[in-house]
Amino acid sequence: MKRTWKKIVLAGSFCLAVVAAQATDGYFGVGYGTINKGLAGAGVAYYQGSLINGNPAGAVWLGKKYQLGIELFNPNRQFTVTGTPTGDPYFGLMPGTVKSESKVFFMPTLGANWMLGEKSALSVSIFGNGGMNTDYPTAVFYDSESESTGVNLAQLFADVTYSLKIAENHSVGVTGVLAYQYFEAKGLKTFGDYGFSSDPANLTNNGNSGSTGVGVKVGYMGQLFDGFTVGAMYQSKVYMSEFDEYAGLFAEQGDFDIPASWTAGFAWDVTDAFTVMADVKQIFYSGVKSIANPMMPNIGMAMMGDAGYLLGADNGPGFGWKDVTVVKLGVSCSAVEKWTFRAGYSIGENPVPESEVMFNILAPGVITNQLGFGLTRDMGEKGSQLHFALNYALNNDVTGSNPMDPGQTIKLEMNQLEIEFGISF
Repeated sequence: MKRTWKKIVLAGSFCLAVVAAQATDGYFGVGYGTINKGLAGAGVAYYQGSLINGNPAGAVWLGKKYQLGIELFNPNRQFTVTGTPTGDPYFGLMPGTVKSESKVFFMPTLGANWMLGEKSALSVSIFGNGGMNTDYPTAVFYDSESESTGVNLAQLFADVTYSLKIAENHSVGVTGVLAYQYFEAKGLKTFGDYGFSSDPANLTNNGNSGSTGVGVKVGYMGQLFDGFTVGAMYQSKVYMSEFDEYAGLFAEQGDFDIPASWTAGFAWDVTDAFTVMADVKQIFYSGVKSIANPMMPNIGMAMMGDAGYLLGADNGPGFGWKDVTVVKLGVSCSAVEKWTFRAGYSIGENPVPESEVMFNILAPGVITNQLGFGLTRDMGEKGSQLHFALNYALNNDVTGSNPMDPGQTIKLEMNQLEIEFGISF
């Protein structure tokens, strides 16, 4: 056990070194772990995919298990400005299309589950998450000290879960969520030059800033009748320490908590070899001011002299994201000996309103629909398996006017591809 923990710590360090930001459910990934990704994130009532950031109640049904995965993540993000800038009053942007240059990342995940007798289990999983990463090769907002513009948010989570069978076919679980994140912004100095920041020295171009935090997740899973299982889980807001080096950018002096969410759904074994499942998920972006506060009228209030609405202040502008609801559908088929095939479809809302396109040039998390495909190959008699998942986030765009130069329109556009390989034993 001691050597296993050492391996987990080393793997976690590796995760942090290479984790990249991804976004499909707005701020969150469409799914976690190779099995769950193959279902486009469906499966809150499907214990087989519960180890990596899944329903904590599912771990007790897994038995002793270790799972590793490596993902190639390819996001494609761009914005297009239409209309000649007037320069009145500020921030008329140069017309044309600009593409983000950060396009290929590798992201590992790992998890381990140990049985504590017949009725309880302890598990640990380490994975990355995020939704804000751009790298535009131009000074979009005319920053005189930076030739490029963008942000980078990287997050590492370590979930520690205890799950318990409370009846023959029912279980509950609780997860302690430990999080570390770092953030960098570049190319935003002009917002400080025009007096829009409460702390211009800690607005932009300050390198990486770190933040730590904790949260909790609880879950339930139970078979209501033969072959029909329901599941539900709730994750609290993860309360993070402030990004001190960006206290003049994010509302509440650099605060950037991780939003709360809940998920509920079912898994129905139509036959012994064919399972269908459906989830509903809601994410509460409105609970984090730095994400939810709008650009306007907040900047307008700041221009009129109200310091409480400057960037970094309690009511400072954010990305204007709204709460979203996501529906996930998945199927799993094991009719071919030693093989399991999966498919899924995730249908969500876009958190970025048309009125918020300017600031979301930095974080165009506008994906709404995603396809998932996956398969598993049994290897030997000891339960070892090889897994594969392919996810494609369909191209989506949002167009709105430039609030700082209303004669212009800004179009945000994004699609992405994910390929993941995994092994469990």
